[in-house]
Amino acid sequence: MNKQPKAAVIMGSDSDFPVVKKCIAMLKKFGIEADVNVISAHRTPDAAEHYAKNAQANGVDIIIAAAGKAAHLAGVLAAFTTLPVIGIPMKSSTMDGLDSLLSMVQMPKGIPVATVAIDGADNAGILAAQILSLKYEDIQPKLAQFKADMAAEVEAKNKAIREEAANV
Repeated sequence: MNKQPKAAVIMGSDSDFPVVKKCIAMLKKFGIEADVNVISAHRTPDAAEHYAKNAQANGVDIIIAAAGKAAHLAGVLAAFTTLPVIGIPMKSSTMDGLDSLLSMVQMPKGIPVATVAIDGADNAGILAAQILSLKYEDIQPKLAQFKADMAAEVEAKNKAIREEAANV
C-alpha cells in the first residue's frame, strides 16, 4: 500500500494541546501522519460537520478527538462519518475530567466512540496505530517492537528493584 496512514487529531480547544502532543508523537512513532486541528463541537459545529463528512475523501483513516467538560466533539464527529473515532476525555477543573469521560462513553446506539483514559493521549495514539495496522501492515512490526521495548523496560526495573531490595 503506497498511501501513508493518516489520523485526524482534533481538539476542542488549543488548551488541550499540551496533552494532545503526546498522541501526535505516538502517531509519528508508528509512521502515521497527523492532521491536527482545533474545532469546537459547540462554537464551530458547522466546521465539525464539514470536517467529519469530508475526512475520508481527504485521506483520513481514523479520527482522534480530545475535548473536556461536556466533551461532545468525538460524538459529533462520529455522527457524521463512518471512520473509527477515538475520544480523549480531557481533565477539566470541573470534575477532574470525569464529566468528559462520561460524556464520551455514554454515546447512543449507532454512534460509537472508542474512549481512552482521562488525558490518555498516548493510548489514543497506540490504539489508532493498532486499528490502522489492520490496513497498513508495516505498522505491525513497529507495534511489536514497541511492546517488546516496554517489556524490556519493566524487566530492567524489576532487576534493579530486586537488587535494591536485597540490600535493604
